[in-house]
Amino acid sequence: MAKKKKLNSDITDASISPLGRYQNLIVGSHSLAFTLKYELITGLFAHFPGASGLWLRQKFFRGLLGQVGRGVVFGNRLTLRQPLKVTLADDVVISDDCVLDVRGDDSRITIGREVILSQRTMLTCKNGRIQIGNFVGIGANSCIYAVAANCVEVGDHVAIGPYAYIGGTAYNMDRTDIPIALQGLNPKGGVCIKDNVWLGARVTILDGVTIGRDAVVASGAVVAKDVPPFAVVGGVPARIIRMRNLAANGVAVPGEID
Repeated sequence: MAKKKKLNSDITDASISPLGRYQNLIVGSHSLAFTLKYELITGLFAHFPGASGLWLRQKFFRGLLGQVGRGVVFGNRLTLRQPLKVTLADDVVISDDCVLDVRGDDSRITIGREVILSQRTMLTCKNGRIQIGNFVGIGANSCIYAVAANCVEVGDHVAIGPYAYIGGTAYNMDRTDIPIALQGLNPKGGVCIKDNVWLGARVTILDGVTIGRDAVVASGAVVAKDVPPFAVVGGVPARIIRMRNLAANGVAVPGEID
């Protein structure tokens, strides 16, 4: 709660200059030199079209981020907030209109090798961390959200369909004498998605959930409880439909999601 208040004060505190608030929220550095560099590079190249724009962003955007590997592609109209807290491994592809938003002292985004963020993917941290493994594909219009010291971890070879929502957290809502929005957050530890998982389109994974390796989540499912390895789940709330290749994997069939 204290960290949320600090984030809000970074935006609204009248004792901080407009430039200082802008640096706190967007740039992530109080260095005037880095602020000018951020403004120049994003202003000139973030909306530059065509192959020349791709080349210019590949050349200049790496100077804004904490670490950038070889062969990274930055799409058009990319939004970067506090980019020094972003680490990209080799051959990451960030498509057009994506958002990498990292706010809070403890926030980080780390993306592994050969990850593809499709159009309008949003990775947002507010005092949380997002860690994506290698060879991951994230569908268009998906949102991964880490807040209140939560961590969202995505393993290797994970396929995420379009319009997925992963993470976030709920507000406390026991009191009725004050608005829910003023009662503070109720984080449950974030989300962990193990290797080789497939999430269908419009899947929602709620805070506190672990998806076991090689599991499949059907399109439109809302997952509120842990999913065992090799399970196929679907529905609202999600329940086990069947287990994948039981004989080969020696996995017992549970009655429902624990």
